[in-house]
Amino acid sequence: MNILAIETSCDETSVSVISNGVDVKSLVISSQIHIHAKFCGVVPDLASRAHVEKINPVIAESLSNAKINFNDFSKKIDAVAFSVGPGLAGALLVGSVAAKSLASVYKKPLIPVNHLEGHLYSCFIENKFLKPPFLALIISGGHTELVVVEDFGKYKVLGGTRDDAVGEAFDKAARMLGLSYPGGPIIDQRASKGDPLSIKFPHPYLRDSWDFSFSGIKTSLLNYLKSNPVKNEQHLNNICSSFRMAIAETLIFKTFKAVREFNLKKIVLGGGVSSNSLIRHMFLENDKKDKIKVFIPSPIYCTDNAAMIGCAAYLKQKKCGLSYNYNSLQLKPSPSLILSNW
Repeated sequence: MNILAIETSCDETSVSVISNGVDVKSLVISSQIHIHAKFCGVVPDLASRAHVEKINPVIAESLSNAKINFNDFSKKIDAVAFSVGPGLAGALLVGSVAAKSLASVYKKPLIPVNHLEGHLYSCFIENKFLKPPFLALIISGGHTELVVVEDFGKYKVLGGTRDDAVGEAFDKAARMLGLSYPGGPIIDQRASKGDPLSIKFPHPYLRDSWDFSFSGIKTSLLNYLKSNPVKNEQHLNNICSSFRMAIAETLIFKTFKAVREFNLKKIVLGGGVSSNSLIRHMFLENDKKDKIKVFIPSPIYCTDNAAMIGCAAYLKQKKCGLSYNYNSLQLKPSPSLILSNW
């Protein structure tokens, strides 16, 4: 089954053609980082306009890379999928209109996908034998979610972020340090040259809850900088390294505690922060020690991308079928969409 998938939940315009949920025929991602960098964060209006400009060229490029043109679209594409939420309202609208237009013109089924489910199932693209149950950790600029995936489309949400998501914490930390946006990659890069034990930042474990909170560690960094301004490059690298270590250890503590508590044997990571080199290394090191199998997507599938939307759509239609009404509320963009069972 060939699915054309569209992802426009935030600041990446992405389109993919994926077969049977695992065979990526094409994946095109148009990033808006250069647009939002000067504002140190995503500006919703600018994001929507960029999606409008890029959506048609990205669709055309993705189809071309998959050796499909609009003349044989009907023969080679079986369904169209798109991110229905959560995300920025205007950005989601662009993707949904494009998906509905293609599905309507070519008379194809339309599959709405929760963006979070894209991250939940992104590992399946490279691990076709992976199956539930497993514990999923979604870590990105807007999300920090701990979820037990009992079966395809059957979830038990353990906890989420009470304030800043982990990616947001990295972005704000980078801004305090005078570093570029997005903060995660540049802090990761500098941290690799620093001493992670040089500064003791607090670990927001929230031991009585499965929730996360990263506003405290951000405030701790701000207070540290007030009395310890950055002296030189090495000092800056040490700050980045210590900050990164505190966040990574918090994620490790909470996730491995949960996997033992719920007697699970697999952990699946998803989201842009899964690209962080220390987080990847520590999860994979701990899986050897605790005999828990950890699955982490390749960096291209960690970021917001349409291939993960196509993978989730394939799994969804396989279980639920293709019976969506074009006028259904299920097909309307939902910026505050939560994770719910199929």
